[in-house]
Amino acid sequence: MEDGGYAAEVSSEQRTSTGTTPPAGPRPARLSAAAALCAAEGVVLAGFGGYLLVMGLVGDPSSPQQAEMGGLTLLALAALPLLAARGLLLRRRWSRGPAMITQLMAVPVAWTLVSTGGAMIAAGVALAAVAVAVLALLVNPTATAALGIAPRSEP
Repeated sequence: MEDGGYAAEVSSEQRTSTGTTPPAGPRPARLSAAAALCAAEGVVLAGFGGYLLVMGLVGDPSSPQQAEMGGLTLLALAALPLLAARGLLLRRRWSRGPAMITQLMAVPVAWTLVSTGGAMIAAGVALAAVAVAVLALLVNPTATAALGIAPRSEP
């Protein structure tokens, strides 16, 4: 396919920058902090999911099926920030997208928790603070450069 097809138009630099090898140099602290916060979110989600699942199976909830399904859903949702955190630690460029999507999904959840009132206000404020912090860390030029994401140049 080297005779004028797609592969002939792709430079050798583009072929090798698939995101499988991390850029050279140490990992910036901003990227490590974003990874740690994403991992913490994933662990908290998995903990709540496990709690709901166990309470649905052995506890006495008003709706065991709803508790079990909620637990399984939270366990599945916990995978996204955990995988994103791993990717950020390994400096994989694909990991920025899932990490940012997780934070964008967390903002309305935080608003709902704050609107609920009571003890949920603190949880909502904490979730919003973490989400905004991770988003700020991930759009930082140092973090994007460490992930191998360069700004687009005008043609």
